[in-house]
Parts: sequence; C-alpha cells; structure tokens
Amino acid sequence: MGEWKTVTLDDVTTILGDGLHGTPVYDDQGEFYFINGNNLVNGRIHLKPETRRVGVDEYKKHKKELNERTILVSINGTLGNIALYNGEPCVLGKSACYFNVDESVDRLYVKYVLMDKAFQSYIYEYATGTTIKNMSLKAMREFAFELPDQDEQRSIAWVLSSLDAKIDLLHRQNKTLEAMAETLFRQWFVEEAEEGLTQRPLSSVANYLNGVACQKYPAKDPVNRLPVLKIKDLRDGLSESSDWATTDIDPKYYVEAGDVIFSWSASLIVKLWDGPKAILNQHLFKVTSDEFPKWFYFMWTKHYVDEFVSIATSHATTFGHIKRGDLDEAMVVVPGPVRLKEMTLVMEPLVGKHITNSAQIKSLTSLRDTLLPKLMSGEVRVETNNA
Repeated sequence: MGEWKTVTLDDVTTILGDGLHGTPVYDDQGEFYFINGNNLVNGRIHLKPETRRVGVDEYKKHKKELNERTILVSINGTLGNIALYNGEPCVLGKSACYFNVDESVDRLYVKYVLMDKAFQSYIYEYATGTTIKNMSLKAMREFAFELPDQDEQRSIAWVLSSLDAKIDLLHRQNKTLEAMAETLFRQWFVEEAEEGLTQRPLSSVANYLNGVACQKYPAKDPVNRLPVLKIKDLRDGLSESSDWATTDIDPKYYVEAGDVIFSWSASLIVKLWDGPKAILNQHLFKVTSDEFPKWFYFMWTKHYVDEFVSIATSHATTFGHIKRGDLDEAMVVVPGPVRLKEMTLVMEPLVGKHITNSAQIKSLTSLRDTLLPKLMSGEVRVETNNA
C-alpha cells in the first residue's frame, strides 16, 4: 500500500466559495431551487415543501460553477451538513458553501473526510459568532487531512458508500411500507369505512403513559444508567450529548425498540422507536394496549396527529400541547374481532418489517460511524486492486 500524505482542502480543490449573501427575488413558479444549508441532508440535497424557488433571471445572476465534482457544506447556522451536488441547476444561499474536487482526488473519499468527526469537530471549533455560528471560507480551506493514493481512496469510499447504499435502500423501503400502511388504513377506515361499527375514544383503545421527570433520577454511576428519551431525541436520535438517568426507576418507563412513542408537547410526533433502550421523559407518551394490536393504535394515533397539531397551536403560549381530554374526544372506529384479525394479517407484517428495517439501519449506521474515523486515519487499511 502507498504512503499517505497530509493535505488541506485548498490543496485538493479548484474552487471553494459560498452562496448568495442576501435574498433573491423568489418565484413560486420558478424552475430553480434556492438551496441553503438545511437542504443538505445525509449526503444529498433534500428538497422540502417549503424550499423556495427562483426564476431564470435570478438563476443566471447568481449561479455558481457547480458540476459533477462539487460537494456542498453548510457553514452558517447549522454547521457541517454535507451533500454531493446532483447536477440539478440551483441557486445557493450563504449558508451553503461549495467546492469542486480536483480530478486527481476521489470525490466520494473527500465527502467521507467531511463526514468524519475530525472535520465536524474542526468546523465547530473554528466557527465564530454567538447566536448564529458561521464558518469562514479561509478556515475551511485550511482544514488538513490524510490522503492515500487514489486507488486506496476509491477502496475506502467503496466500503463506506456500500454501507450508505444499504442504509438508503432500507430508508426507501420504510417509506414504501409507511405509504402502503397509510393507504390501507385510509381505505379501511375513511374511504370505504363500514357503517354501524362501534366507535370508541382513542384514550380507551390504548394506554398513553406519560414519561417521568428524569432530572429527578440522575445517573449515579456509569453502569446502572440509561439514556433519557426526550422530544429532540425522538426526532434526531440519541447522541453523546443526551442526558442519562438511573435504572433505579419503574420499568414501565423503559422504552424498547419498536415501542410506539407520541410527543404531546412542542413538536407532535408519533414514531415507532428505533433506538436503544432508554427511559421515557415527561412530555412523551409510551402507547400500549392489552386489547388491540400495535398497528391499530399506532395508525389511529398517527391519523389524529394533524388535528392534534391544530389543537396544540390553539393552546400555544410558548409551546403548544394537547391534553388527555383531546384523546378522549378523538373517536376510533373499531371493527369486529374477525375483521380486525383479517386486517392484522395484512398490516402486522408491514409494521414488523418497518421495525426490522429500522433496527438494521441503526446497526449499519453504527458500523459506518465506527469504521469512518479508522479508515480516514489509516488505522484500518483497505486492500486495493492495484498489485
């Protein structure tokens, strides 16, 4: 295997610049997206419903030299999000910087350099600003990293991108499973709902257990402890910065993978938990039932989320929330035992496959994140095809 050398981003890029400082003239019918740092998600440009557009004149005025060698990085506000440019013409905002990787360097390898903890730590260390953090282009250019020969770059990128491809496939499978489940649910209970079926309050179909004030149960030692599941963790996943609580707490507050969790305050989210064992914090419900299958109370809770969001917004002073009375007023159509069993035979495999996929996503992501710094530092080497 060849020797590695230390280089900077400036050494291996032809252009490194940022986007438009200011606001373009938006055009909701325009054909070009206005991309900012929050559109850079998991290595890709992610277009959201609220992503603004611009017309051809604004595009021509503000377009950058983006091509198949371009990588985008968020440098203002949210720092360190990475995306490979996908070729779609767009206008960049100031929170998205870009650079074009030299032909002599593998672009995917550089993408993983930027995903590594070394760069992510660097960008936060050198960012300036108190309220809104900003990373200068000068500091970006000066970031140094280890570069093997091109064959080893490609081999390292292949190992990591293979894991990412499998993770992406599982995410797409889960979106398909979710769409199938929602279509069936809507067909059974909304579009073609049978008449004369029993209706019951959502609160009688399942038990909505509110979490505990975990700050009252701090971890006493590094062994007998579990991470605390809060609203932000339900959205973003547990991390090294998550809080911890003692395991000396009623086990009913334990959260396991596959449990239905519903945040009833601030951000209203219903999710099949896909993380490690944790302790349920206040403002979250763990939803269970001894009478009905998981898919039934999960789908009905999801069904009412939009309505609950409207209710929470009307209650809002600082953070919106719903009350248990809102669960009492949300009515659920309950099929007979035979029909429910028929539905379960169809729906349960969809939910079960979703849970299995989510667990595999976590496992593969952990493997990738463990391998990433070892491969980037040369601690773990990859055989190349070059004899």
